[in-house]
This record gives sequence, structure tokens and C-alpha cells, in this order.
Amino acid sequence: MSRILIVAYPPLPEGENSVLGGEDVVRSLTRELRLRGHHVDVASCPGGGGALNAPGSVPECACQNACLRQTDHDRQVLEACAAQRYHAVLDHSGHFFRHAAEVDGFVLATLHLPRAAYPAEAFRNPAPNVYFICVSESQREEFRDLPRLMPVIHNGVELRRLEMGRRRAGYVLWLGRVSRQKAPHLAIDAAEKAGLPLLLAGQLGTSAEDKAYWQNEVLPRVDHDRVRWAEWPSFEDRVSYLRESRALLVTSQEPEVSALMALEAMACGTPVVSFPAGAMREVVTPETGFLVNGVEEMAAACHNLRNIRALDCRVRVHEHYSITAMAEAYEVLMQELEEQKQRIERLEE
Repeated sequence: MSRILIVAYPPLPEGENSVLGGEDVVRSLTRELRLRGHHVDVASCPGGGGALNAPGSVPECACQNACLRQTDHDRQVLEACAAQRYHAVLDHSGHFFRHAAEVDGFVLATLHLPRAAYPAEAFRNPAPNVYFICVSESQREEFRDLPRLMPVIHNGVELRRLEMGRRRAGYVLWLGRVSRQKAPHLAIDAAEKAGLPLLLAGQLGTSAEDKAYWQNEVLPRVDHDRVRWAEWPSFEDRVSYLRESRALLVTSQEPEVSALMALEAMACGTPVVSFPAGAMREVVTPETGFLVNGVEEMAAACHNLRNIRALDCRVRVHEHYSITAMAEAYEVLMQELEEQKQRIERLEE
């Protein structure tokens, strides 16, 4: 059994209803590692730690200012590392690894964003105990210059919480954060061309640009009949939508780093029709859906799903993208690093 600290992303609350992929990963990975017998503490912000943190683990950061919260979060994590002497820190925050020189042990920094989302200085002269992990091969291409870049560990989903659907409704589903980059308006266009009802579900973006996009380009097209909107669905509702829908439409205009929503859909036996953005090219196969170029092709694909078997979709996730496989990959890497450390210590004696 190892003592592990998982560092979550501090500026946003992490909870069951989030549709922000990194938060889902932290929650699922924590549960899986604990089931496998490890002692796991989690450093998170208000709204997410209660369901994860074991008694005596890292306090939640209470500051409401994002920049100050980041600083306070890092300070509390460093204090916890000094007090608890963890075997490894799994950093999913995208930031804490910059303090790794002050940590006695390995810091496995999992990168959940495209390279452009990180400040250039973030990767200058990283401490020698930092090991970087990408979550897809397409993302890893952007970070090839980093020292100690480990093999990809795919984000995994909890199959035990995602049952296959048995009776499909007639609608197609779009799920995610409403922003121009995620482009739900294109899902509306495709559904209209296909003559199918569409359910948009997720959360509104918080930037001024996101809010203007919602108000001007998406909300006017929500008629509560052919186009419906479900804001911030619960986990149970999200799974229900995935199980019931004819297909999940992915219209992202930016590279998808890990395609978690698509994986959840496939776990529920639901095909995915997606633009070929980033990791979608790795996740979606002819047995699980379609990669399409443009709205016309997306609309046509929605009527060509009869040969996609629900079981094939779920098997694809089971074989390559389960939370069990993800946890095992972290265990193997931590064991390899520990053995390497011991060999070096014996040579130095």
C-alpha cells in the first residue's frame, strides 16, 4: 500500500455534477486507488473535497479569489507533503509540479490541457523529481521536448457507474461546456439537417465571450421542443441522457485532449459522431461511431448508426479506457520509479 496525494485543480470546485473532465478523473481515480488498498488524500477546493477526502487529509482551500486561492492551495499542499511524507504526489492541477523541488518524493504531473493553455515558463527547468504524463498520443506530440516525459496514461471511466442503455429515445445529444470552441451551434445545425431533436446538456462558460455566445447564438435556438437545454445535469441525469440518446455529437473546434464525454457515451453503448479533433481520432473507431468533416457529414452519419453495436462501444472502453486500466498504469509507473530510486541509492552507498 502506498501513501498518495492527488492534487486537484484549485480554481474550480470539483463535484459529481461537473462536466469538466479533469474533475471527473480526480474523483474516479481516487475511488479506484482506494479500492485497491492505497491511502489516498486529495487537495481540492470547496465543493469537491467532501466526497473524496479521508479524515486527516489536506484541507480544502477556502479563498474565493482564483489567484490567491492558487497560492494558498500550493502552500497547503506543501505543508501536507512535509507532514505526511507521501510516496508520490499525483498532480492533476496543472500547476503544483512547479513546486516539486520542495517535495521529498515523486511528482507525477498529468497534463490535461493543450500546450498552448500553459504559460511558457511552466516547463522551464522542471525539478528532477517531476515526471510528466499526457493523456493521449495526440496531446503527447505537443510535449515531446519535455524531460522525463512518460508513456501516455489514458484517462479512464468507471464502467460500474455507466450501465448500457436498452431503449433508445429519438434524440441526439450534445454534452459539455457551452463555448464557441465547443460549438454547440454546429450540433444544432447538424440535428436540424438530420431532422432529429437535440438535447444540449452541460454548463455555461463563465467568460464574457462565452456568455455573449450563449445569449446570441445558442439560446435563441432553444425552443424546448426540437432543441432542449439541460443546465448542469446531475451525474445520474447525465448517464440517463447518454443511455437514452441515439448518438453523442462532438463538435469541438479545438483539439480534444482526452475525449472523456465520448468515452462515457461509448461505455453506455452510445455511438459517437465527432469532428476529428485531437484525441477523437484515437477514441472513435468504425465500430463505435463516425469521424466526420462538417455539419453535412454529421447529419448524414446520424442516420447511419444501425450497424454500430452497443456492445462494441462498451468493449472498446473496457479494453482501453477503463478506470481500472488507468489506476494500474499509475501503480506500475510508481513501482518502476521506486525501484529505480532504490537502485540508485544502493549504487551511492
